[in-house]
Amino acid sequence: MDETYQNILVALDGSRLAEKAFTEAIRIASANNGRLTLISIINDAELATSAFAFSKLFAQEKERAETELLKRIHDASQKGVMDVIPFVEVGNPKQVIIKYAADNASDLIVIGATGKGAITQSLVGSTTAYVVNHAPCNVLVVR
Repeated sequence: MDETYQNILVALDGSRLAEKAFTEAIRIASANNGRLTLISIINDAELATSAFAFSKLFAQEKERAETELLKRIHDASQKGVMDVIPFVEVGNPKQVIIKYAADNASDLIVIGATGKGAITQSLVGSTTAYVVNHAPCNVLVVR
């Protein structure tokens, strides 16, 4: 890659490939002395179909996501990336990623080829495919 990426966005969903995307995003941010944004989206469609009370489930998911992002901030700082921004949002993951990247001048999105829904999307996940086709910047898909 000849590009110097300064504002890197990595999508995290707890999947194995999101973990690999995180590792790659750290490498790129460290090499370019760039900012790394960790984005975790609580899928509102999954919350709406739950038998639990929406507010209780949302609070649990938000706490889990925030705790995970704090761990990731620590991991990134151990690798020399000091400018790390955590972002947790509720919504449609594919739309939130695109909107965040556009609104915050991201110049690279790093995302796993498939996420938690890998069984239904065996080659490239639907969120990943959407991000690749609608991103306002370059996208690095990690396998």
